[in-house]
Amino acid sequence: MEKATEKVLYKRDGAYIPRIAAVHDLCGYGKCSLGVAIPVLSAAGCDVCPVPTGLFSSHTAFPGWYMHDTTDILNDYLNAWKGIDVEIDAVYSGFLGSPEQVDIIRDIYATYPDALKVVDPVMADHGKVYPTYTPELCQAMADLAADADILTPNLTEAAIILGEPIGDDWAGVNIPDEEAYRIIDALVERGAKYVVLKGVQRGDGLIRNFIGGVDVEPFEASNEYVPYMLHGTGDLYASALLAGIMAGRTFAEAVLFAGRLTHDAMLVSAKQPHFKERGVSFEPLLGAVAGLLTA
Repeated sequence: MEKATEKVLYKRDGAYIPRIAAVHDLCGYGKCSLGVAIPVLSAAGCDVCPVPTGLFSSHTAFPGWYMHDTTDILNDYLNAWKGIDVEIDAVYSGFLGSPEQVDIIRDIYATYPDALKVVDPVMADHGKVYPTYTPELCQAMADLAADADILTPNLTEAAIILGEPIGDDWAGVNIPDEEAYRIIDALVERGAKYVVLKGVQRGDGLIRNFIGGVDVEPFEASNEYVPYMLHGTGDLYASALLAGIMAGRTFAEAVLFAGRLTHDAMLVSAKQPHFKERGVSFEPLLGAVAGLLTA
């Protein structure tokens, strides 16, 4: 079995700028989703082509947020791409607005069969499902996860995908290594090729991500635990991970980079006013993302 430290999932070709279809929502205030994916992936030398799954006035921690579901426009939106010969090297999906959007993503997969499929199954955290997610949408997201080349769930999302208990019956964030790798193996058996299981906490000052896949040796990556939660950190992690991959770095290098960048962005965020509400601040760190393109 190949070591993850050697596995390269995308081979960057000289001066070529890869194109990524970023299938996420667009949030007006509170940094997350496309507001994270576009700048981070652009800093890594990628051409980001947004496919907005919903329009939000702010993220859902703010009272009175407004959402517009874009499902009805997406087929026409994407059919127009087919008429102008758009080429896509990766399809990166996150928050979805309706179950029907999974079928739309599968149509993108069919249109670009050689594109890397990255699924960040944004739907829940800490045993709670996000307020816009119905049981039908959670099931659709679980089905999409089986198609992923790279899948990046947190523990609650992994449980939903596998049909395991959440809420009061949820196992929590302090799980042993054996349980983390059991979850990864189960997700791979469902169809995902490579999995990053995020957010294992054991009260020892570290936050752990566990990595495995069809043909790599599993391993653990850890960072200092930062004792507050911010909106958008999951989007930042997945975007930074994909940035590393599209820059031609190995799977392990991309995983380690994503963990460092997310940790450092949380420290930057704490220096901003009302930082717990406004979301993760990463802008001063975009130079580090651009550095992925250097030897």
